[in-house]
Amino acid sequence: MAIRYNLWLDPDNTAQHRAVEADIERYFIERFADYPHIRLFGADPYDYDAPFNRLYDVLMARAAEYCERTWCYVASPGQLNRCFFRAVGRSNKFVQDDHS
Repeated sequence: MAIRYNLWLDPDNTAQHRAVEADIERYFIERFADYPHIRLFGADPYDYDAPFNRLYDVLMARAAEYCERTWCYVASPGQLNRCFFRAVGRSNKFVQDDHS
């Protein structure tokens, strides 16, 4: 299997990596706007049918395609994951269950 991730192929090109990651994060935030408020993990964070978990899988695949199409850049799974959760942290679309 060939290495395809730009981060691994050219690790010193930090300006490009940062620009792409910033755009991916914006991409996620824009996609979140398409959904009503999303409740974060309830009693079972491993419920793979929970809306948040289904959303994660779909948006990760779409973001990878967007990145290749827009930037001709293959983002690593780690980059996509970091950008997704930074976007979740910045978005007002997520509601966390009260655990008290």
